[in-house]
Amino acid sequence: VQLQASGGGLVQAGDSLRLSCAASGRAIGRYATGWFRQAPGKEREFVAAISWVGGITYYSGSDSMKGRFTISRDNAKNTVYLQMNSLKPEDTAVYYCAAGDTLSPRPGLYNSWGQGTLVTVSS
Repeated sequence: VQLQASGGGLVQAGDSLRLSCAASGRAIGRYATGWFRQAPGKEREFVAAISWVGGITYYSGSDSMKGRFTISRDNAKNTVYLQMNSLKPEDTAVYYCAAGDTLSPRPGLYNSWGQGTLVTVSS
């Protein structure tokens, strides 16, 4: 499956953004799909994931993200979304979507990655 992330941009603190991860090649509904982010000089960080069966969601336990991000999927559109609310400057990062066989926060378990979309939050 090939993934294309989009929806990033420059926003102000407190704004919202919805990122999209569009799949081609195979139905994204056959995979667990995760969102990760990587800020400059930092390691890639798990944000959220959604299973391909039952739409089970799994969120990062980070206090900095808790309650502000929501992952969802629309299998008919072959797309997974990440709704981000009350954005903070520390959310600034490149956001990646990835597909794999297992619902997991571990990036190594995802074998297809999108190219990333940059989110910049100004204070």
